[in-house]
Amino acid sequence: MKNMKSLPFPAIRALGKLGQDINDARRRRRITIELMAERAAVSRATIGKIEKGDPAVSMGGYASVLFVLGMERRLGDVVDSAHDLIGRRLEDEKLPQRIRMPRKKNEENDE
Repeated sequence: MKNMKSLPFPAIRALGKLGQDINDARRRRRITIELMAERAAVSRATIGKIEKGDPAVSMGGYASVLFVLGMERRLGDVVDSAHDLIGRRLEDEKLPQRIRMPRKKNEENDE
């Protein structure tokens, strides 16, 4: 896991939690590692890496496992604007102070 050193610690922690959550979800469903690997079309070793939160595993590997668990829709919400509090706050800062109605053509010609 040499890529771990280049990742920020919060990202390492998040991947570790994701891996543990995947492991828990797999076990709650009583799915063996072998069956998970077969259904996700990855090796058993890859399942082990995913469940440890290995950042070297492709996003596709994580997505395949989430699909097997029936949780792939959650992946689409990771950076959904509804959860992007900082981005929305920055966007709100750029909102105009006041809004003016556009001038009508007749008003422009009267001047």
